[in-house]
Amino acid sequence: MRRKSILGGLAFVIAGGLAGGILGGRTASVSERTGEQLATYTNLLSLVQSRAAEPVEPRVAIEGSIRGMLRTMDPHSNYLDPEDYKHMLEEQQGSFSGLGIVISKPSNDKPLTVISPLEGTPAWNAGIRAGDIISQIEGVDTLDMTIDEALKRLKGPKGTKVTITVTRPGDAEVLHFTITRDDIPTNSIRQAFMVRPGTGYVKIENFTRTTDHELDERIRALQKQGMTRLILDLRRNPGGLLEQAVRVADRFLKKDQMIVYTHGRISGADQEYRATGAGDHLELPLVMLVDKYSASASEIVAGAIQDHDRGLIVGETTWGKGLVQTVYPLSQDAALALTTARYYTPSGRLIQRDYNSLEDYLSHDEKDEDLIKVSKEVRRTDGGRTVYGGGGIHPDVVVIDPTPPVVDLLERAQMFFHFAVEYNAKHKGLPRSFEVTPAVLLEFEEFVKTRQDFQDFLKARGVKWAAADIDANADRIKGEIKESIVSALWGLEEAYRVHAEIDRQLQKALDLFPRAQELAALPGAGPQTER
Repeated sequence: MRRKSILGGLAFVIAGGLAGGILGGRTASVSERTGEQLATYTNLLSLVQSRAAEPVEPRVAIEGSIRGMLRTMDPHSNYLDPEDYKHMLEEQQGSFSGLGIVISKPSNDKPLTVISPLEGTPAWNAGIRAGDIISQIEGVDTLDMTIDEALKRLKGPKGTKVTITVTRPGDAEVLHFTITRDDIPTNSIRQAFMVRPGTGYVKIENFTRTTDHELDERIRALQKQGMTRLILDLRRNPGGLLEQAVRVADRFLKKDQMIVYTHGRISGADQEYRATGAGDHLELPLVMLVDKYSASASEIVAGAIQDHDRGLIVGETTWGKGLVQTVYPLSQDAALALTTARYYTPSGRLIQRDYNSLEDYLSHDEKDEDLIKVSKEVRRTDGGRTVYGGGGIHPDVVVIDPTPPVVDLLERAQMFFHFAVEYNAKHKGLPRSFEVTPAVLLEFEEFVKTRQDFQDFLKARGVKWAAADIDANADRIKGEIKESIVSALWGLEEAYRVHAEIDRQLQKALDLFPRAQELAALPGAGPQTER
């Protein structure tokens, strides 16, 4: 879901990456001055190894110095150790071998908990449920494991087996499952449904090698259900493959329209990417959702759609990442993600934010109005509308949808999830049409008041909280409760349909299709802000 989909370090590094940038065995020449500096570095490393008070592992020292060197460049050039590189390849290729479960382990003293099994995967077929606590993996206790250690034990070659021991809320019996690992698709599109008659909704999580094909399949399926308008959701999408961003934008643009162009100092870095004319969704009215965590490849798509007045961009100003990484494989299964170019939207915007202060860059506290105030890049769309560079894609219609503090607090402490698991254990056979009544809300209030780990959570953070906060945000909390119950019973995709009912940005987008359709004819309509 939206808050669980964190913009992680690795995903952020790869955003906008050009896959397959390989050195090809060539050795770069170094100047005499560089050679002297390398000799100094070798001497320094030798001294550290021989004279430091504590033993120094050479690999750790060298990798640390590599990361330090890259930090002097930009936020997105990064060294990928073998584990990071393997994870990147899995994400880009669209699958890995494992069980197919989303798991959570907030800290080493908390149990390893199943958030959701993915439909159709080995875990789903074996009967694993949301809320199951995995106490052992192959007989090894999980309480002291990190989540990365648990994932390494759960993943493995296709066809191999893994045995897990599970305790289940409401069930005194300890359960043992021996599950055969299989290929788990890491689909970039997990939510696609009719949000209203005639209006389809598709959410792209990231851009992998299969994104364009997934999008075509989902749109065709929705059109068979009567879709004549599309909401394309790129919120919290950290990016991915530039090539796939180009192919997605190509689906909605006319032949030869510019999608994006790149500029850099190495051979082959200067490229133009234009629509092929093969797109078959040219007449589909389009509204696109973005937020402050939409980055890189997401911004390429949003920028092309906005600059050509093809659809309406709704939400919050995007992250602002206009740097392109080429991934160079290194020895011993490591790799270097190196910034080799910058990309520009069709109107000539470089949307990269200032990263002179890395702390400010990563905290991303700018407000939506800030881009307009400080932008030195003012450009025009095809229809003559004003757009801005230097700080992300500013939406045509700004809709701010802050999470109430009490809801954020309850979510971070996993109160909605834990309540849903216990509620489902007590109430068997809930219909999909159930509603959260005042009685259920009171039950939730009582659950929160008596939940010891929530009180510990508050105490550790010095947070003051009152039950009256639940009353003040009752409608939003009811929606969160229902979403969590549905997720635990019927999976994440079904839960997202419920979330749509309380998603203020999505609900606003539903009302904006007349403006999206008139955009080309009325290019002078300026941005609006809704709070």
